[in-house]
Amino acid sequence: MTGPGSAGGAVADDDDRVDVEIVDDEAGPPTTGEPAAAETADTWPGPSVGRWIAFAAIAIGVLVVDQASKAWVTGTLDVGEGIELVGEWLRVVHWRNSGALFGLLPQSAPIFAVVSLGVVALIVVYHRRAGRGYLTTVALALLLGGAIGNLLDRLRYGSVVDFVDMGIGQWRFYTYNAADAAITTAILLLIAMAILPRLAEWGAGGAADG
Repeated sequence: MTGPGSAGGAVADDDDRVDVEIVDDEAGPPTTGEPAAAETADTWPGPSVGRWIAFAAIAIGVLVVDQASKAWVTGTLDVGEGIELVGEWLRVVHWRNSGALFGLLPQSAPIFAVVSLGVVALIVVYHRRAGRGYLTTVALALLLGGAIGNLLDRLRYGSVVDFVDMGIGQWRFYTYNAADAAITTAILLLIAMAILPRLAEWGAGGAADG
């Protein structure tokens, strides 16, 4: 009686060894999970529909504010005419800029009109490839809205309408507009994300949702 029992016990032990080996084999694949995750990251599908809607909404909002404010200025004030809002510290002055941001490179409006078309396309492409985080979407949308706003001015007037005049006495900041303000904010956000990469990844987990 003990012989068969002993043999049965030996068989059970062998079965246990087989089971352990099977479990070990099945446990192997998780060790290769990281390369799979890396492959998924490399094939990121891009921003979700909701992210694109937010991107477009911010850009359109900037464009509407920019063009509406410029329409009021051109319809109310002649070139060179101004209105004091807070004494000489803050004024609305109708000014024309034939150069780039803050009056740089004057008499270059046609060149910058062509450049702006390329910039608009690059912004959209860059958002498609790198718009993982929310701040990236916001920054690029501000940049897009501002670029289109100033581009429309160059196509319509051959120059950009500037009107925000700030300073004390003869010490004045460059006259600018709503589009310039959006572009400057976007540049500051992009610089901040370059210095602190974690900012660019904020909200990245939901970039492909929806």
